[in-house]
Amino acid sequence: MIFNIQRYSTHDGPGIRTVVFLKGCSLSCRWCQNPESRSRTRDLLFDERLCLAGCDLCQQAAPQVIERALNGLLIHREKLNDAQLNALTDCCPTQALSVCGETQSVDEIMATVLRDKPFYLRSGGGITLSGGEPFMNPKLAQALLQSSHQQGIHTAVETCLHVPWRYIAPSLPYVDLFLADLKHVDDAVFHQWTGGSARRVLDNLKRLAQAGKKITIRVPLIPGFNADEASIKAITTFAANELNVSDIHFLPYHTLGMNKYHLLGEPYTAPEKALDAPQLLAFAENFARQKGLTATLRG
Repeated sequence: MIFNIQRYSTHDGPGIRTVVFLKGCSLSCRWCQNPESRSRTRDLLFDERLCLAGCDLCQQAAPQVIERALNGLLIHREKLNDAQLNALTDCCPTQALSVCGETQSVDEIMATVLRDKPFYLRSGGGITLSGGEPFMNPKLAQALLQSSHQQGIHTAVETCLHVPWRYIAPSLPYVDLFLADLKHVDDAVFHQWTGGSARRVLDNLKRLAQAGKKITIRVPLIPGFNADEASIKAITTFAANELNVSDIHFLPYHTLGMNKYHLLGEPYTAPEKALDAPQLLAFAENFARQKGLTATLRG
């Protein structure tokens, strides 16, 4: 199950890349910018701004799920199933209603990836698996990475590493670069904001380092969670001392994904303002350099 393939990306690894977004994640980070990626199954999104008054095509397609109310559509998401999602796919002429997620075979995905192979070769680019968490789909991830590797295409994975090691290990020979999130080193704080285990992530990072894999550490800086000097010191020190990496990217928090929660009918519980802390970002860069790391700020 994938939910997007983005061609000509320049922000998800070196060179020009094709990013394949896989659905499914074992974390529930409050600030997640792709909440439609969390579920391993399809999701229904509704943008009321695009809904046409008087149109009833969606009600005809799935009357058990869609009702017309005084203030717009009433969607009974708890009643959604595959048959109704199939009926709602492409039924809306304005895309006010859209179904996120589709099943594609390895061959179908690779056909898209291979269209841009000349650009990869000229720019040092390739394929990047993203999500969600790509290793929540370990067989698909391995098949795509192996096929790309055999085609001489550089491979990268954007990962939170919050999966059992056995999900990651089969793909190791075929991954050239891990773009790995290191959100926090405190297990209690990590669990409070993500619902997961920092210990699992840290253990997997150590295993990747022991396997000699190339890792770029990425740190999303979230107000109230880790956007403070103490957290940045702890994260950066772990990266430098325990992983022996050379690159660390700091990603200041933004709210560009906030509207997606509304489209999914879900509450947004992260801060409602983007991080505005130039002194903190300068501290993060300087401290990383003191630890021997190459620090980069990514918007």
